[in-house]
Order: sequence, then structure tokens, then C-alpha cells
Amino acid sequence: MSTLPDLSQLSHGALPFRICVGIMLINRDGLVWVGRRRPKWAGEQQAYIWQMPQGGIEKFEAPRIAALRELREETGVTSVQVIGEHSEWLSYQLPDGLLGIALKGRYRGQRQKWFAMRFLGEDSEIDIAPKEGTKAEFDTWKWAPIETVPELIVPFKREIYERVTGDFAHLAMPLA
Repeated sequence: MSTLPDLSQLSHGALPFRICVGIMLINRDGLVWVGRRRPKWAGEQQAYIWQMPQGGIEKFEAPRIAALRELREETGVTSVQVIGEHSEWLSYQLPDGLLGIALKGRYRGQRQKWFAMRFLGEDSEIDIAPKEGTKAEFDTWKWAPIETVPELIVPFKREIYERVTGDFAHLAMPLA
């Protein structure tokens, strides 16, 4: 008979990083898409549940393809042009209190490849309703000025959001 591990004894080194992608979706006005996450674990702070689309890379899937797939799955958006790819993989670790809880309890954090994409469609294309056999990732969404995006995220992801918004800021200009 197998027993479940004592989650109170987990350390950051005992768990791998989840390999995934993140997407900064920029509209014609230079605003960034953020969705308000549905709470996933007890104690998740309601004031800090906004984020840009992100998700895991499937086995043998190229990061760019994963980014387009995740964007479609989470937002319904397909009318995009990839306009930037971050030169580095960026990582964050979960706070100790979320180890064994967040990310299905299997990861210590995420290692992410970020892409900037220009939204070429109309807002009516955005559909955050759950798809068949899945749960909705977000319960609402909005366009936000790029400089406010890091303030919307949970504190343990803020450093990555500051890097991404800083490095992609030149791409978040309104189209003429």
C-alpha cells in the first residue's frame, strides 16, 4: 500500500519546474490582455488573481506552437501575429506555503518562455468560456496599460512580469 508524501516536508529542490509558455497579447491601442483567474486553491488572494495567458508545453511541442495553442484554449483568440520572443527562459518558485498545493502539487514553480503577440481581431473574438471537457481559466478579462500589469499579479510572479513588460514595452505601442 502506497502512502501520500507528507507535504509539509517538501522542499523546493524536491520538485521540478513546470516547463511552460506565457503570452503578452497586445491590442491595436498598445494595451495588454489580462484575465482574472478563477481561484484554484484555498487562500488564493482575490486582489492578485489577474494574469496574462500561460500554460504547459506538451511533450515534443515547440514553445511557439504551445503559446499559440494556450492562447486559443484560454482566450479563444487566433487572430494574432507573433511579434516577439523573450531571449531567456524565466523562472519563479512558489512560496513555501504553496508547495504541494499549487500547480497540482507536482512542481516547485514554472520555467517560462514568453512571447509577445499582436491581437489583430476584434474583442468579440475573445471567448473565455470553458471548452468541452475543460474548466475556464478566467472569469473575466480586460485590456490594461503595460505599466500596470505587474501590479495585478501575485507577488511571487511579479519579478517575471516586471522583466516581461520591461523587455516587451517597445512592442506595446499603439498602431498608427
